[in-house]
Amino acid sequence: MKTARTKEHELANDRITARVPKSTRLIIERAAAIYGATINQFIVQAAVERANEVLHCTESITLSARDAKTFQNALANPPLPNENLLDAVGAHSRLVDSRE
Repeated sequence: MKTARTKEHELANDRITARVPKSTRLIIERAAAIYGATINQFIVQAAVERANEVLHCTESITLSARDAKTFQNALANPPLPNENLLDAVGAHSRLVDSRE
């Protein structure tokens, strides 16, 4: 039976390396020591936190209250299809072989 530690060890088999100036290494070493982590743990944790921030900023949309209300209203009360949309659906039906 595998323990959580064994499973974690098996998952941590990829390596990322970086060359940094000595001054950068010293700053990271000091911060890691204060944080109570190894340099590697500190760097990985900091990188994951920053990566999550970047992904959150690029993969989410924040709407104002007014825009959110407009969006919800459009979902609840969608407009009838206009002529352009009906033409596009017809063109799609003619051009794409739909197999159901």
